[in-house]
Amino acid sequence: MRAVVTKAKGVMELADVPAPGEPGPGEVLVRPQAVGICGSDFHFLLAEIGPEDGSQFPRIQGHEVGATVESVGPDCTRGLSPGDSVALHPLSYCGHCYPCRIGRTNVCDNFSLIGIHTDGGLQERIRVPVSQVFPIVSEQPAVAALAEPVSIAVRSIHRSGISEGERVVILGAGPIGQAVHLLARERGATTLLVDRVQSRLDFGATNGAEALVWEDRDQVVGACREWSGGEGPPLVFDATGAPDPIRAAVDMAASAGRVVVVGMSGEEVPLRIGTFTEKEIDMLGVSCCGSDEFGEAVSFVERNREPLERLISRRFPLEEAPEAVGYAMENPSEVMKVVITSS
Repeated sequence: MRAVVTKAKGVMELADVPAPGEPGPGEVLVRPQAVGICGSDFHFLLAEIGPEDGSQFPRIQGHEVGATVESVGPDCTRGLSPGDSVALHPLSYCGHCYPCRIGRTNVCDNFSLIGIHTDGGLQERIRVPVSQVFPIVSEQPAVAALAEPVSIAVRSIHRSGISEGERVVILGAGPIGQAVHLLARERGATTLLVDRVQSRLDFGATNGAEALVWEDRDQVVGACREWSGGEGPPLVFDATGAPDPIRAAVDMAASAGRVVVVGMSGEEVPLRIGTFTEKEIDMLGVSCCGSDEFGEAVSFVERNREPLERLISRRFPLEEAPEAVGYAMENPSEVMKVVITSS
């Protein structure tokens, strides 16, 4: 069967690979129909994720997957049938480490992600545990694939302790920031999206967000404090992973406020220690989501198909996956979400 294989750092090629066998007990064989591309795919392709010796390659990438069930193995308990539309939760966990023992399996010390640690969705068929296969009501596989990025926003909202009526600043208006906005609005919050790219702010405004163009850190801190009534916003999300916005989030947050960091990077951020002791802010990190949160994301996608589908900037067929990833990496200001489809 066809697959797109990342063979080495920066090298992604269409190839013929062996097809998976029939599903065993507790397994499902699915046919990926759409795979979303995100920043972690770029990091993996550039060998910024994984061992320095390159032993993570070769790998079939793709962890944002909308698929169709092809066959179901014995002992599958979710009532799945061939032809069902599904979204794949990419994470599996060990069940034994400290995070698993306290119920936070999403940050398992030994977690595994399809498309990173095991082969992912950029292939014609993939066999996965039934626990990672979620039925979804969606005629558009590309929309079903958005369940995974939405699940990160769901986890962010859960971590934040958001309350109805709160004024919430979201730094970064890419797909995760937009999803955080939609979820926050559904919970009765008022949101301000901040980004350098006007088109992303315009997109958020069509879905009910207020908007602020990032010019520099001091300007954003002052404007966000004024927008929230002068005390600073009680809740700030960073969806950039960049040092300046994270510093801005800490500086602008109200005393006793919360800062939730969901943007991923390897950058370091200089922070004034006194800010934490004087304002007693809570700073919370976000990783992947748990199984229940993925189910919540699936339901949210089903309820919000139209605004989420508009996140998709461009679609490429499987055989053009290398070009699709290159396009997304080279056009960050123009691209919200690139999706690779099976045809």
